[in-house]
Amino acid sequence: MVENVPPAQTWEALNNDPEARLVDVRTEGEWNSVGIPDVSATGKQVVLLPWQAVPGGPVNPGFLDGLRTAGLTAESHLYFICRSGARSAAAAEAAREAGFATVYNVSSGFEGSRFSAGWKGQNLPWRAV
Repeated sequence: MVENVPPAQTWEALNNDPEARLVDVRTEGEWNSVGIPDVSATGKQVVLLPWQAVPGGPVNPGFLDGLRTAGLTAESHLYFICRSGARSAAAAEAAREAGFATVYNVSSGFEGSRFSAGWKGQNLPWRAV
């Protein structure tokens, strides 16, 4: 099972763990309309890789290959984020099953839900695309 971690803990890992990488699995439309996490202060870049072409649609068949193409390896510590934490949990589980040993789900996602503040709501760095 994939561990859920809050956005602030993810930000801390990105700053302190050289193997930590953030994978944003939302759609291109979501990135363009609400922005993306800005991890440039960590010396890293967020990996933008859709889990689905549209929320609720079929899984991106190139998703796992996309992780590898982005330079991620079994040794990488991967933090998956989506809008609220649901799609990213599925993506993290698929990555774990494919051999990425250290994976996490950003529990409240980028935007959060009515129950919790996400990345943006916790005032973590983000930028428009």
